[in-house]
Formats: sequence, structure tokens, C-alpha cells
Amino acid sequence: MSEAVMVQGLRFRWPGAAADCLAVADFRLAAGERVFLRGPSGSGKSTLLSLIGGVLLPDTGTVAVHGQDLAALPAGRRDRYRADHVGFVFQLFNLLPYLSVLDNILLPCRFSPLRTRRLAEAGTTPVAEALRLAARLDLDEALLGRSAAALSVGQQQRVAAARALIGRPALVVADEPTSALDADRQQAFLDLLLGECAAASAALLFVSHDGRLAGHFDRVADLAALNRADAGAPR
Repeated sequence: MSEAVMVQGLRFRWPGAAADCLAVADFRLAAGERVFLRGPSGSGKSTLLSLIGGVLLPDTGTVAVHGQDLAALPAGRRDRYRADHVGFVFQLFNLLPYLSVLDNILLPCRFSPLRTRRLAEAGTTPVAEALRLAARLDLDEALLGRSAAALSVGQQQRVAAARALIGRPALVVADEPTSALDADRQQAFLDLLLGECAAASAALLFVSHDGRLAGHFDRVADLAALNRADAGAPR
């Protein structure tokens, strides 16, 4: 099975810091695999996700997504590769408040013609897929024309998930996406996210400090065990 993510010999230190905040010898995520990455606040989870997305670059080592070493790409091509192949569900959602719900969901297809082509090959369009995902995620069609800023936290979270999933990216990365939900809503959201990733054959890297969710995944990785860096840098 091919690898969605391959991290080898990674070291990363924030500018001006006295020590590395991440030192990961080896971490891999197979294509289509669902991995729960566990770690407490401040353990470097969000930093690692930024490195996997190519937002940050390692000081040493390799971070590859579907075989592409991200550091080998110039900044513009790295941004395009991320837009084409990685869907992010951010902890704080990062929706654009001046856009409608529908336009927020469609945003990745506007940045990535490849996502639009994938949908065309599957016999659908970005708008039709946005409507399908919204319905699947229990977002009423009446909400789609509203500003994203007018939604509840739970609704914004589901919009962020639809935005990450549209266009069938090969890798979905979710950063503490259920932290603001009660137990029932956590379960419903997790079922939907796992189901959509499975339908698209997407690998899922789900990051959380809540170990109660781990049983839904193929494998659990503990960042405290993976990360051999000294403490002391911002994470």
C-alpha cells in the first residue's frame, strides 16, 4: 500500500528558540488509513500538521505527501500541491466570514482545478457536491446563502468539514475538530467524517487529546512517544 504521509528524520525549531520543538524519527500514514494522533496541548500537534501541510518546512529531514517531498517544491507549487491533495479541518475552522456558507465550501475548488476535475470524472459538479456534503453533514439548504459568521459553532464545524472534503483530496487532516462538541455531537460528526473519507478512499489523520475517540480508528499514534525533542519551544 502506498503512503499518504511519510515523515523521516524530522527536526524543527522555531526561530530564536533554544531547542527543537519536534524531533520525529519516523511516522507514516498509509493511503486510505485512518490514524488517531494523540497528544496533550503543547505537545507539538499543530506544528506537526503545519509541516505535513507544507505550511512550515523542517530544519532537517523529509516530509512527503503521496510521495512528494514538500521541501523540494518552491512556495507557489507547494501551495498548489496542498490545495490539490490535502483537506484541512482546522480547530478554529478558519471560515471566511464575508463569504456565504456555500462559497466557503466551494473555496478549495476555486483554488484547485484538479479538485473540480476529480468531481467531473465522478459525474458531478462542485455545486452539486457542495449540496450533497451539506446535506450529509446535516446543514439545511436554507443556511447555504447565509454568512458563515452567522452560524453556530457546530454548524461552522460542519461547514469546515465539507470544505475539507470537497473535491476528494487524498489526505484529510483534522486538528481537534470535535473539541467544542458534546458527546452525542462528537459521535455524529466523527461518523460522518469517517464515512466520507472512506467513500473517497482518503487517508485521515485525526488529531486530538481526547483518547475516548481512538477506538474508531485503524491505529493510534502517541505524539509524546514519537517526539524526542527537548521541551522549551512554542508548539
